[in-house]
Amino acid sequence: MKYFELFSLPINFNIDLALLNQAYLRLQKTVHPDKFAHKSSKEQLLAVQKSAEINDALHVLKHPLKRAEYILAERGVDIRAEQQTLQDPMFLMQQMELREELEDISSASDPEDEIEAFEKKIQMLEKDFHQQLTALIDQTELVQLERAADVVRKLKFIYKLRDELERVEDSLLDD
Repeated sequence: MKYFELFSLPINFNIDLALLNQAYLRLQKTVHPDKFAHKSSKEQLLAVQKSAEINDALHVLKHPLKRAEYILAERGVDIRAEQQTLQDPMFLMQQMELREELEDISSASDPEDEIEAFEKKIQMLEKDFHQQLTALIDQTELVQLERAADVVRKLKFIYKLRDELERVEDSLLDD
């Protein structure tokens, strides 16, 4: 099943989430299992399966990283289950520094200001990588798609940092 085709959307990293949601609701109305309650068990099963496929497609397309991985896979560069390490020493050094900075937030004199400043750094990095990804992912040349895959790998680091920041923030609120 082609997810973008399912929702009648162009294959593009930047999608209109409102249109995606409208298409999702329209599709779910046609295959919702409740509509098949009085049908044969085979038809009921097919409706449940189709509904699950639509839900899976929505989940993938709504999340920027999953959407990027899906687009890359459709273009022949499947990184969804890979265990490859990123080979960018500058980026990895930056990540180490950011992790150290994150660890220091809890003991800072004003953790709220530190959290806000750290969040801004993450937002800037995320914005920069999203721009890079947007420029690369629609390419057809393998070298450009591989570069897009590296940007996705970097974005995964950024998303993990964001999750860890939320945990730090939650732990400070619990105190």
